[in-house]
Amino acid sequence: MSSSPPLAITEDLTIYHALEQKQVLLDALATTSELELNLSQVSEMDTAGLQLLILLKKEALRAGKQVRIVAHSQAVSSVIDFCNMAAEFGDPLVIPAHEAS
Repeated sequence: MSSSPPLAITEDLTIYHALEQKQVLLDALATTSELELNLSQVSEMDTAGLQLLILLKKEALRAGKQVRIVAHSQAVSSVIDFCNMAAEFGDPLVIPAHEAS
């Protein structure tokens, strides 16, 4: 198992899609040692979506794998920033611009 192309999520990461997205994300993690997520097409994200990303990161850590977010939409960045979770994800694009300068 090795790195695969980034997984592009195009549906909203909200409570309405959480169950189906959870399975998609966990299945993708099971097939690779390094999962890259492209979230640039996610137009809405709520705390259920954030919980999915946290679950995915924790499952990867438990399995000795890596998960990286390689592209973020404004919605994804906003929720991560609002919940002060940038450090949890550690992905460069998540860091708010006002902290990067």
